[in-house]
Amino acid sequence: MTTDKNNATIKIAVFASGAGSNARKLIEHFNSTISSPLSKGIEVALVVSNKIDAGVLQIAAEFQIPTLIIEKEKFFRGNGYVDELKQSGIDFVVLAGFLWKIPSTLVQAYAGAMVNIHPALLPKYGGKGMYGNFVHEAVIANKEPESGITIHMVDEVFDNGAHLFQATCPVLADDTPATLAQRIHQLEHAHYPRVVEETIRKTGKA
Repeated sequence: MTTDKNNATIKIAVFASGAGSNARKLIEHFNSTISSPLSKGIEVALVVSNKIDAGVLQIAAEFQIPTLIIEKEKFFRGNGYVDELKQSGIDFVVLAGFLWKIPSTLVQAYAGAMVNIHPALLPKYGGKGMYGNFVHEAVIANKEPESGITIHMVDEVFDNGAHLFQATCPVLADDTPATLAQRIHQLEHAHYPRVVEETIRKTGKA
């Protein structure tokens, strides 16, 4: 992390490509005036998206959080917007439904300070193309008895970093991708903010 020792606030950038329900839970946990006292000293300071019409941008506006729209060519062939993140004082990166692979320049700049949440029990149902309903469809098609979430560190390989936390839920006989997704979202919302906070605090910076 890059935070100056005299600055008590750890600044998070949340990367999201869609509606932003996980981003909202993170913002409410760290930025809301009703959030737990334990979350003081950590804030979501930037919302990053690769889509100009992503719902997460409206959430950022609601909470008056600055946003950054990233462009594919610069993200993958430039330096992954590391300069912009550093200029914003970002210490920790949280991926919350962000669909692009993170380039090595950005992974290296935030080594040990970047986490992701995946809607399945890794190492199953991870890798390129495994996101959203594609994951749930595969889980149901293979008649898995359970699914869940995996919160993990980010490295240069899709869904490959060290696991921080997993939680499970049953896969019911009459499940559709939509009904399974609802239970997965409940797990995400219940656990992601807490695990992010615990991970940051384990660094000793907050």
